[in-house]
Amino acid sequence: MTQTKTILRALAGETLETPPIWMMRQAGRYLPEYMATRGQAGDFLSLCYSPELAAEVTLQPIRRYGFDAAILFADILLLPQALGADLWFVTGEGPRLSTIQSQADFDKLKPVSEIDETLSPVYETVKILSRELPKETTLIGFAGMPWTVATYMVAGRGTPDQGPAHALKDENPELFDQIIDLLTAGTIEYLSKQIEAGAEVVKLFDSWAGSLKGADFDKYAVEPAKKIIAGLKARHPDTPIIAFPRGAGERYVGFAKATGADCVALDDGVTPEWAAKNVQNDSCVQGNLKSSHMVTGGQDLVDETRKIVAAFGKGPHIFNLGHGITPDADPANVQLMIDTVRGK
Repeated sequence: MTQTKTILRALAGETLETPPIWMMRQAGRYLPEYMATRGQAGDFLSLCYSPELAAEVTLQPIRRYGFDAAILFADILLLPQALGADLWFVTGEGPRLSTIQSQADFDKLKPVSEIDETLSPVYETVKILSRELPKETTLIGFAGMPWTVATYMVAGRGTPDQGPAHALKDENPELFDQIIDLLTAGTIEYLSKQIEAGAEVVKLFDSWAGSLKGADFDKYAVEPAKKIIAGLKARHPDTPIIAFPRGAGERYVGFAKATGADCVALDDGVTPEWAAKNVQNDSCVQGNLKSSHMVTGGQDLVDETRKIVAAFGKGPHIFNLGHGITPDADPANVQLMIDTVRGK
């Protein structure tokens, strides 16, 4: 069957005249309709675990903008919660988790075989979306990468330098490796179930990969990605996988080959010209407009968007931001970006 969905064509290595486009956090607080649905759910976690409402917020940016892909509305910390960690959100401050700082803490976690009980509402959301999305729109599932998820599990919250996780991996590498191994196995199971429910692509978010240097980057960013991708490809050989080792810098080079990823998502810390020469020669690339342009708009947004499209125009490219859209973004600027990419 000839593939018609533009994102799947780009992920298969095709160079398209107009790159397909979607946006990280495209279902989010910058949209008034999202805020209305979130209010209906009561709180963030209730929204994640209410299939009808989670599907609704996933569909909202598709209705408004006609993006080429929808990304499942969920959170990277649902997996540690399914593994037995306590998870809650503090308004204005973000997530909080019970911490893993000793072998005894780790031993209280559940086995991977038990995660689906908690995560079944997420799979139900995927099923709803696979029925309700327009036929030309690709459905993307996702999970956090083990290093990034582990940083939250060790510290109990987000930290500016991921210091607590770095300290544990250095002081008790055996325990830290157990956490990484559990998250690796859990991520394979979680994403496999998303694919079975209807996800056509999955994305691996390693938001804090940039704090790993040298051999640590290989051990905690490259190796888990390679294991997860191999595990998923064994079960679902035709499902493309996007990897996003945010902040990787020079380590973006060769990342696709080292891990088996079909596409590498780029943050805005690298120029499109450099990435076209050094990263796109190995795989499809995704990115990488600064999300601040969604706040400021204007001619700078148009110029930078055109520059990115031109730089990546000789190979497979999916247009996206270099990071998630922020709550203070102007919805009109999103439309301007889309119109610019599509040459309107």
